[in-house]
Amino acid sequence: MKRLLPLLFVLSVFSLMGQKSTPAFKNGEWLKFRIHYGILNASYATMHLTSETLDSVPVYHVVGKGKTTGFASIFFKVDDTYESYFGRRNGRPYKFIRKIDEGGYTKDMQIDFDYETRNAVLKDHKNGTQQEFPIHNGVQDLISASYFLRSNYNLEEFVEGQSIDLDMLFDDDGMFKFQLKYLGKEILKTKFGKVECLKFRPLVQSGRVFKEKESLTLWVSNDLNKIPIRIKADLAVGSLKADLEAYNGLRNQFKIIMN
Repeated sequence: MKRLLPLLFVLSVFSLMGQKSTPAFKNGEWLKFRIHYGILNASYATMHLTSETLDSVPVYHVVGKGKTTGFASIFFKVDDTYESYFGRRNGRPYKFIRKIDEGGYTKDMQIDFDYETRNAVLKDHKNGTQQEFPIHNGVQDLISASYFLRSNYNLEEFVEGQSIDLDMLFDDDGMFKFQLKYLGKEILKTKFGKVECLKFRPLVQSGRVFKEKESLTLWVSNDLNKIPIRIKADLAVGSLKADLEAYNGLRNQFKIIMN
């Protein structure tokens, strides 16, 4: 189970697709997910959104945490923290922090985005190195991308098979071409009741974590919040499933089918 999964990588990209006319989130939103690896209740992950000011810029600050619990932590320890500061007005990321420990695979880095110079500076605190990458106004980091998508796309205009492309910078590999394909609607049974969901397939990098490029499937609520309800992944070793366990501070009503 070496380097099982960057837990927040999965969850961060899955708070997707809001309506342009109605905000999809607000200060104080908190989501908790229960993650299963095979038959094990392997871990929990949370995402918490607050309002702050960074260098005189009004921003949202998101902190995502993922950690193994119980028996799973005995043979594979995961302790991940991701943070993003992105503009409340324009959705652009200004700072991204990634601190992870996944079975001994560790990273400790920070990316600062400068739109005047059109450069991003990545500081690798673990190795004591620094890199610069050219950026454009449409770039997103791993966490900010999810909130940008929630706020800037209207699925009433989508058809099955349609895809969204997005440039993301979150690692020293440079710009990552993220693609998300819309698969249609599906009703899921959850602990909260039946929820109508929008189904997606993101294309991911096969290799260290995922079996193939189309190894992930996700479902988000078909309401104004567009929060993740379920995620399934075929990994290089085994399979993973994540379900929404709890929530608080949603901006809009969470729609449950009452029958």
